[in-house]
Amino acid sequence: MNKAAMEEADIVVIGAGFSGLYAIWRLRNDHKVVCFEAGDGVGGTWYWNRYPGARVDIQSVEYSYGFDDALQQEWHWPEHFSAQPDLERYANHVADRFGLRDFIRLSNAVQSLHFDAETDRWHVRTAKGDVVSCRYVIAATGALSVPNSPPWPGRELFKGPIYHTADWPREGVDFTGKRVGFIGTGSTGIQAMPIIAQQAAHLTVFQRTPAFCMPSGNKPLDPAFERDWKANYPQRRKQLLETYGVSTIQYPEFSAHDCTPEQREEILENAWNSQSAFQLLVCFSDVMTDRAANEIVCEFVRGKIRQIVKDPATAEMLCPRTYPIGGKRLCIGNGYFEMFNRDNVTLVDVKADPILAYTAKGLCTAGVEYELDAIVTATGFDALTGSMNKIDITGLNGRKMVDKWANGPTTYLGAMVAGFPNLFMIHGPMTPGAQAQMITSGEWQVNWTAGVISDMERDGYTRIDTTEVAEKSWADEVDMVSEATVHKLADSWYNAKNIEGKKGGFMIYIGGFPRYSSLCAAAVKEGYKGFVRR
Repeated sequence: MNKAAMEEADIVVIGAGFSGLYAIWRLRNDHKVVCFEAGDGVGGTWYWNRYPGARVDIQSVEYSYGFDDALQQEWHWPEHFSAQPDLERYANHVADRFGLRDFIRLSNAVQSLHFDAETDRWHVRTAKGDVVSCRYVIAATGALSVPNSPPWPGRELFKGPIYHTADWPREGVDFTGKRVGFIGTGSTGIQAMPIIAQQAAHLTVFQRTPAFCMPSGNKPLDPAFERDWKANYPQRRKQLLETYGVSTIQYPEFSAHDCTPEQREEILENAWNSQSAFQLLVCFSDVMTDRAANEIVCEFVRGKIRQIVKDPATAEMLCPRTYPIGGKRLCIGNGYFEMFNRDNVTLVDVKADPILAYTAKGLCTAGVEYELDAIVTATGFDALTGSMNKIDITGLNGRKMVDKWANGPTTYLGAMVAGFPNLFMIHGPMTPGAQAQMITSGEWQVNWTAGVISDMERDGYTRIDTTEVAEKSWADEVDMVSEATVHKLADSWYNAKNIEGKKGGFMIYIGGFPRYSSLCAAAVKEGYKGFVRR
């Protein structure tokens, strides 16, 4: 390697989403920081996911930065649950306000990382040919950033366009007069389909697994509500970090079994109509830990579906029965079930009659060929590990990250991987991830990482790694807390079951953010327990 052509930096940040932007802000004054971003704009999730109806499912006053009080006080969110354009606008405002663009190289994906054990430095290569030597890498690559495309043959035969919701055209798509096929009924599909149905001549929904979905209750942000948040932001941010999901969801202390049927119905109705999008999952203390209590909530939602959807057969097809509510991420919608009352919407059960292939005219199952003008795939992501495995990462002794993770991810605290020193992950595998509000928890993880780097410099170390023993202890912790919940009863991206052939156990830490953050803090306080510094 021509070292004369190599650029020197202290820290390389991968990704200019919300965590990556904060990492730049947090570290730029004391270190030379370079950030590489694959997209041609900042915002991460909210840059890539611009499909119709895309919006956050956490209240925007919470789902926002807390590191700068002037930013908190001056920024105005138009709605309780902000839409993609507002979130992307916010990310751009932050990048401009704090001068972060000077550190970001857009449209320049990181292709490889190679650790030089002699110098304790990473060599970073990018799509545009940048070669950077740095002491530390912070991978803010996103939990859901590598789209999963359907594996069916014949894609090249289809005469019309095929869109993936995570790669939506910036100029938008006009489906007026089109016969549209939509594949995928997870969170993305539930947001996008009602809007597409209003345009399309006909919308055919291909459903493999029905989804639990509750109404968002979205509305314009109430001025008094906004004033109250802005007057109490310091306390609110502290309270968020002390709650299980870093959110204002209310957590009761009574079991579903402690209530009469009438009391349960009232509590469930209040949760259904609340503006805390995930309140149904915690309306009783045991929804996520007791299968019988969970089934009470499941049947309540099925009852709502039967009330909303006029055709009984369609309503039953839309009722989830094979997994507990909350086992997969609960979907938040706006008119999703109501959409099936439209004359131009058809629901197809591809669990019973699977899609076999694309054809020149559309899609075919074993029994039917569906003639379509356009196809939309909302088929999820290679979650958590996909973005890291997309990069050729070589650690100590020439070992590849993709080989180390061949049977599923191994990490310590979700932050580091044994044999890959000085490489930190934000929202990586086996962190709380999407089980905790990601901007505030991302700030905390970046602060923790910055503290580790500061301690390294103070103490005169150049390398920090973890051990396979520590990884095993963390895997045991992750498994222990997941086994106590109903999550284990559902196949989802939480446990890698959404990708055919992907191996791995439970990849999300669901012990709650307060427990997670306390364990991370304790590891540092106890002399970097589980780490090796030199």
